[in-house]
Amino acid sequence: MSGMPMLGTRFADELPEMGVSWRAAEPPKPELLVLNEPLAAELGLDPEWLRSDDGVRFLAGVNLPDGAEPVAQGYAGHQFGGYSPRLGDGRALLLGEIGGRDLHLKGSGRTPFSRGGDGLAAVGPMLREYVISEAMHALGIPTTRSLAVIRTGKTIVRENLAPGAILVRVAASHLRVGSFQFARASGDAELLRRLADHAASRHYPGVDPLGLLRGVVEAQAELIAQWMLTGFIHGVMNTDNMTISGETIDYGPCAFMDAFDPATVFSSIDEGGRYAYGNQPAIAQWNLARLAESLLPLLSDADAATADADQERAIEKATAELARFRSRYVAATLDGFRAKLGLTAAIDDVTVTALTEDLLALLKDSEADYTSFFRKLAAGSAPEAFGDWERRWRALEPDIASMNRVNPVYIPRNHLVEEALTAATDGDLAPLHELLETVTAPFTEKPGRERFASPAPPGSGVYRTFCGT
Repeated sequence: MSGMPMLGTRFADELPEMGVSWRAAEPPKPELLVLNEPLAAELGLDPEWLRSDDGVRFLAGVNLPDGAEPVAQGYAGHQFGGYSPRLGDGRALLLGEIGGRDLHLKGSGRTPFSRGGDGLAAVGPMLREYVISEAMHALGIPTTRSLAVIRTGKTIVRENLAPGAILVRVAASHLRVGSFQFARASGDAELLRRLADHAASRHYPGVDPLGLLRGVVEAQAELIAQWMLTGFIHGVMNTDNMTISGETIDYGPCAFMDAFDPATVFSSIDEGGRYAYGNQPAIAQWNLARLAESLLPLLSDADAATADADQERAIEKATAELARFRSRYVAATLDGFRAKLGLTAAIDDVTVTALTEDLLALLKDSEADYTSFFRKLAAGSAPEAFGDWERRWRALEPDIASMNRVNPVYIPRNHLVEEALTAATDGDLAPLHELLETVTAPFTEKPGRERFASPAPPGSGVYRTFCGT
């Protein structure tokens, strides 16, 4: 497609109560920093046009086609366990739908949901989301995608002065657990049903509200298993940051673990470790319980004799669906470790489970680098401390070639991400492009890129990330 694309208005049309019609603030001097040309092609967009002045203004949300209805979406959410009834897109905007997916901005200015914030974003955090979301996609993990980052020409105030930026994001949808909490809190049963129908038709066609809950539970169980298998730590698993689609969303203080430790926390705001690496499965299930609570009015039982019996039956149905999370998560994790260790289906689950549990204990005790360990194991160069365990593993005749197809050589190493973001903030995009080129082909070793496969040098200190708001 060349020139201005059309944008769908499905969300705005079907759920007007779930958002506010709004427009992006016009950036003083928009400049395209990075464009995801393969994703643009998937969406039917012309990269050459997107690089033009008109295209950049389209990406910034200020040059839109006739009929577009950009919306600041409303949602509620539990943030670090505390409920907030009105959150919403405080610095974001849904431009519309294209190619069956949402086109969405972050850092596009104040909205009615800004709660005193400036609605802006800085270059560093927006490029962080671009890098990590595209790395996650390359690893095969369901995720929102990054189409572009635009430097706005405006300086914003955070810990220090920083250049402003807008991230252009693509997602299956931006419906969240918090969206259902928002609809439930409104007391409008018809709105809640329309939201459930809208979500189901987009992500789990043909299901009723109970089937919707089941679909989200299963999708999230598999997603969190993939996070754990790759050592990814989201950092802010609030209910407004958990999608109905099962995609990873809202990359703020996220990072990949270096030395294996379930207690690892990178976020500067997670002082209690609520969202530590090892807590992510339990937190996901907790969040899903909040979704189930929101859906209870739609899980009625026509045969119930009384309202109390109806409520009790709805809770039983929801509880049964929530119980699926643990079994689905365990199965996905076991399958994942079976693949990471190159073990065939002929090896029984009990053996694989015992081997995996013993491995994780050794990894923690030795503070081994989580990502590189599996490639070293395949190459026959695992640390000496793993000798007895390695002999047990080799007796199972692992498939080394299959291991190297699922265990990455490259992830967005924290120190390299910071190095690239610092350079980009100062105007040098070369380190960013080299990092992107490397982490978006994570399973193929590249000569001369050894530093991208190595953990942070000794003495680097404790790594901390910031949400960027």
